Amino acid sequence: MATFVLQSMGCEVAAINTVNFMLDPVMGDQGKLYVSDTVVPVYKTLLPHADLILPNQFEAETLTDLPINSLSTLANVIRHLHNTHSVPHVLITSLVLPDTPADTLTLIGSSCTASSQPRLFRITIPHLPCFFSGTGDMFAALLITRLREVSAADGLLNTRSWMPADEIPATETPLARATEKVLASMQVVLEKTIEAMDEELKEGMKSGLSGKTDLDGEGNQDNGEEKRMYLARTKASEVRVVANAQALREPDLRDGKYRAVEVVVEELGGEERDRS
Repeated sequence: MATFVLQSMGCEVAAINTVNFMLDPVMGDQGKLYVSDTVVPVYKTLLPHADLILPNQFEAETLTDLPINSLSTLANVIRHLHNTHSVPHVLITSLVLPDTPADTLTLIGSSCTASSQPRLFRITIPHLPCFFSGTGDMFAALLITRLREVSAADGLLNTRSWMPADEIPATETPLARATEKVLASMQVVLEKTIEAMDEELKEGMKSGLSGKTDLDGEGNQDNGEEKRMYLARTKASEVRVVANAQALREPDLRDGKYRAVEVVVEELGGEERDRS
């Protein structure tokens, strides 16, 4: 999928290597590892070599051994990644914080200053009620492409890690602007995928998918129908990238739904707020 996304955006496949090192530490989610725990220290050794990392909330906590349960603790995690592991760009996905509105997900990112201080931005998106297959690859490929595009426009491709000057505010960094475009594209593709999935499953029901039963060796009904429905839903939820390539190329940002907002976490008193 990553190759198709890059080609749809008019990029050479080699562009996937134009960031020195982007790390998507695929380890787990929802508080659980789905890899061997021996993988965790390996990812930790890679952090100082990464220009950009894309962990989800659980992976960020696992990499830093720090909890995330508020904007303040989230800021501590990003500060730790900037300072302790020298990661220039951090984007944490699938965040659910106490102030996260129901039926939404939060992404918070930062491109650090020359003194490794965070520049935090936040984007909140609708949480779509479906499990999709392939979103991680699509997100990473789109982000590489858009980050390079915005960095090129800002004349940063010859700058180490494409780092913007310290005076650039959080919401105007290439990472923030690239993320806005990526999310605008992805939401359209995922919404179209849900529409196509629902239609495909309806057609499956009409063709008798739910009307079949299986018998085991002793003449008892088994769960064959349940398995068929699971496989049908899994297949139907594959992201419809090819059919919606235009959304990848031309994200619609006109309504401002995916606009980045600066996050301010006061050091004294622990006050947290977004600055529109």
